[in-house]
Parts: sequence; C-alpha cells; structure tokens
Amino acid sequence: MEDIIVNILEMLRRGETVDDAVLVKLVHAQAKLTGGDKRTFAKRRLLPFYQRIKREEPDRWRSWNVTSELERGLLSVIRMKPRRSASGVATITVITKPWPCGSDCLYCPNDVRMPKSYLHDEPACARAEQNRFDPYLQVATRLTALSQMGHATDKIELIILGGTWSDYPRDYQVWFVTELFRALNDDAVSGVAANPMLAEPGEDKGAVLASSSDVPTGVVERRAWYRACGIAADERELAEASAETQVAVDTGVCSYNRAVGRLYGKSTAWRRAAAVQTATLAELEHEQRSNETARHRVVGLVVETRPDAITPESLALIRHLGATKIQMGVQSTDQRILDINERGIPVERIAEAFSLLRAFGFKIHVHAMANLLGATPEDDERDYARLMRDSAYRPDEVKLYPCALIGSARLAERYRDGSWVPYTEEDLLDVLVEDVLATPAYCRISRMIRDFSSDDIVAGNKKPNLRQLVETRLAARSDDGAPVHPDVQEIRFREIGTRAVDVGDLRLDIVSYETENTAEFFLQWVCADGRIAGFLRLSLPDPVYIEAHAAELPVAAGEAMIREVHVYGMATCVGADGRAAQHLGLGRRLVERACSMARDAGYRRINVISAVGTREYYRHLGFEDHGLYQQRKL
Repeated sequence: MEDIIVNILEMLRRGETVDDAVLVKLVHAQAKLTGGDKRTFAKRRLLPFYQRIKREEPDRWRSWNVTSELERGLLSVIRMKPRRSASGVATITVITKPWPCGSDCLYCPNDVRMPKSYLHDEPACARAEQNRFDPYLQVATRLTALSQMGHATDKIELIILGGTWSDYPRDYQVWFVTELFRALNDDAVSGVAANPMLAEPGEDKGAVLASSSDVPTGVVERRAWYRACGIAADERELAEASAETQVAVDTGVCSYNRAVGRLYGKSTAWRRAAAVQTATLAELEHEQRSNETARHRVVGLVVETRPDAITPESLALIRHLGATKIQMGVQSTDQRILDINERGIPVERIAEAFSLLRAFGFKIHVHAMANLLGATPEDDERDYARLMRDSAYRPDEVKLYPCALIGSARLAERYRDGSWVPYTEEDLLDVLVEDVLATPAYCRISRMIRDFSSDDIVAGNKKPNLRQLVETRLAARSDDGAPVHPDVQEIRFREIGTRAVDVGDLRLDIVSYETENTAEFFLQWVCADGRIAGFLRLSLPDPVYIEAHAAELPVAAGEAMIREVHVYGMATCVGADGRAAQHLGLGRRLVERACSMARDAGYRRINVISAVGTREYYRHLGFEDHGLYQQRKL
C-alpha cells in the first residue's frame, strides 16, 4: 500500500497526470509484484491507509515529504466518489422508522421493513436498518464514511426521507432532528481503524467495525442500548422476522399499515425504544445554537411529505426544526392520472401546497413520475411541461422517476392483467429527453432513477445509467457535436462541479418568472459556455396574497425572501484557501444584488430562510435573527 502512495507522490512531483486509469495500473503492478490479491490494494483502501499513517505513524508519514500542495493532489487522486461533494456540500441521507402511511397509491412498494415506498436494500435504507433507524447513529455512520473517503464534512446537507414527515408524531419529529444535530455537534466520527473498507478480502466488514475500539463512546452506548432493547440489526434475523408478514402484504391478505402496526406498534422492543424517542423544542434549540459554530454545520435540512399534508401549522413546525427545503410527491398534475393511480389528492391541493411553500420561503423539490397507470408518452410530456410552465407549480428541483414495478406494489395486479405496460426503452428515453429540454434554467433534475436494485424491479427500467443514456441521446441531437444539447438549461447539466473558476469569465444572468403568489428571480453566475458557478433564488411575494393569509403566515407584507443561495465547487473546509467557486465571494455578491433588487421593487425588508449552520454567515452580511428567519432592513 505504501509503495502505491509513494509512487503517486513521485508522479505528482514530476507534474504527471494521475487519473483512475493510471491508478489501476499502479494497483495491478503492485499486486503482481507482491503476488497478492488486487483487492488488497483497491482505491477504497488507499485513503484510509494514508489517514492512518499520518495520524498514528507521523515519522513514517514525514519520510514521504508530503507538502500541503502535494497532499491536495494526492487526495484528489485517491478520494472516493468526488461527485458527492462537487456541489460544495456533503450530503447525509437518513431514514425514519417504519410508520403507517396516510395514502395507499397503486405504484408504491410495500416493504414492511421500511417506511412506505422504500426498500430495505436501498443503500440509505440498509444503513438505517443496521442502525435501528436511530438518527444519531445514521449520521455517525455516514459522517465517518464521508470523512474516510476524503470529503470535507464541515458543510452538511441533511436529507430526511421516509414517506410523509408530518404523519409521524410531533414529539418524534422534534427528537429525530435534535439527534441529527447532536451527532454532528458531538463530532461522532469513528477513527480509521473502524473503517470497514480496511477489511481484508473475504473478511466480515461488520466484524471490523464491531471489534474496533476507535469508535465514539456515544455510538458504542447507543448500539448497546438498542441491543438490550432486543431490536435486531442482523440481516438474516430481520428477514426471518418479517418474512411471513411480507407475504401477507404481497398477497393482499394484510395491508401495509396493519403490518407495520403489528411488527412495530405492538413490539415490546420497539415500544421501549419509542418511549425515549422524544425531545422538547428547548433541547432542539440548544443543539441548533451549538451547531451554528460546530465543526460539522448544517447548511441545509430537507424533509419529505405529500401535498395534502402541507398546512401552515405543519410548515411552521418544519421551519422551527431548521428545514430549508421540502421534497413533495406530486407525481402528476393530471387529475385523471392521479385518480387512476389512487393518489387521493386533487390538483387544486397540489397548487395550494406550492403557494404555501413559497410564502414560507422553502425550496421546492418535487417528485414527478412517468409511465404511471393510464398514461402515454404524449401524456407524460404534456404533464411535465405543465409542471414546469404553469404558474401554479414551477418547482425549483425535481426527481424525475419512470415508474418501476416492485412486486409488493398493488400495481402488480394491473401488470398481470395487462392494463399497465412499461414503456420500451426508446419511448422512455424520448420522454425523458423532451422533459430535460422542457426544464427551465432555474430548475434542477436531481435524479432520474430510484436506488432500487434491478433484482427488485419486476418490470420497468432496470438500467442504473439511465441519465447517461439520456445525455447520450441529447448529444446525438446536437448540431455541433457538443457533449450537451445547446438547448439544455436545467441546472445539473450545467454545474461546474470541481472545475476551477476565473471570476473574469463569469457574468451575472437573471431569469425572471411568475408564480401564483410571487415574482421569482433566479440570479446565476455563468461561465462563457453556460456552466453555472452559483445562484440565488429571490422571491417577491404578492402583497395581496400575504395580507389575505396574514393570520397563518410567519412573514408580513413588504418583506422579500431569499429562498436559496448556492455556490458550487468541491466542498472544502470553511476558511480554507482555494480557487473553487465557493471562495470567490460569489455568494455575498449575489445577496447584495438581491437586496438591491428587492429595495428597488419597493420592499422594505428581506428575509432569508437560512439553515442553522449558515446563520453566522448571514449575520456577517447584516441580517439579524427574526422569528423563523433572518432579516435585513433595506
């Protein structure tokens, strides 16, 4: 392992390029030289090895003569999955415990080991189940993995998934978020010795973690407490305990909600755990204040819900918890399609949810589905175009999912009788290409597939590289052979990622559009080739709407709202030197321009829906804490 690290350092000193292809050759050469297993020298093991030597054997590390510049180059070579923090923020996804769902849509999977619509073998779900769905343990596990893959973890976006957030008891919601903050404030990162990536080929990764003494006390104690409660984390035990109930759900003998009530609501072990899964707002606020200056700061907090669960009361609590973005399952804006798929939500309620979310200042991240029962490719293209263009909707971000049939979904009956048929790959790609082209510059398509294993998908798209296929199709339609079709405006296609930025090459572009209750302005820093280096969402609420809903809103007439500020570049630690877009003052300049625009439009004050970990940043820009937001006089 040391020889590979030393060889990389020597190549970097000579100014040579070391990419993944070169790294593979170095690994193969070392394996051949030693006669060992190539997996012993895999890329995923190099960074933990380097970290361990630097921390535990400083004399050996110093003998490598690693300067700070050389170390940056080395880390860029051996860092795992650099895309994960290319947006400038490291993301941690956590899953809530299984809970009865207020809806029963045809297409929704019914895995009784998970919250509704999720599967136990999705990566985030598997981590959650191994950690007994405890938020503290989930954060600790993911924080450790990110740190040991070489990602900076001082800026964290927390994404809470698990169906409809507001279906859970209020006390559970407050406790869950409090524990997320507590884990970050405790710096609950296990040491390199506890990294399962260091397991030898064939060795049990879980055994490496369990046997290590390099694990924070809080993590050790929590795991022991859940074991004492009798809550299993072993895959075989979990599968055996739920097998009979899952069969009953799959065959229609038992509903998902009844099954979950039986497995968890009546379980002595889970009831014992539930008895302590409660916290006060005072405890939450204490952890939030600590996080304002913590090593791992929350710069974004996301919860997932349905349009019919969005009310002023639910949004007030969600905002108090520190949330800045809402993921909302829209699926379709065609009432006929919603009804056929038993969604149980009128399109008027969806439109109302959009208006409330904007009035509260939340970023709106919706789920949209193609190939639902009753839809045609032409229907899907019209539906998506309406979602993007109708002033009642116009989301900031979208997960664009083709319907994939999971055996436990009630849609399986329609598949067996032939009334639902998955699109051909050609038809599906045509729909997705048109959807991408219909997406405006202020909207980001974050995903095009669920994290379902192809083994779980009975029918529908099974290709994990679906987005790549769409991009290839778009490139083929480009007249000048460009890698991306020139008409593609959506944000993710245009992100600069890890590229360096020359401020002189940037220009400020402003995209304006209207919604039912706001005038929206999307301020974006763009390069000459259209790539995006940063953006801000400025919302100017309609005073008539604000006054009509004054009794239920936390904002007043005459107040503008900054709903999001984001600057791209590989996540680096707060205060670190660098040429990434985050370190060029682009965010501050966007904020100042937004304030000027709001003032010119006649607004007297401007709010920002800041995350807990960005409060200090906005205080330095002249904002003061004001209720659920931070505010600056104009």
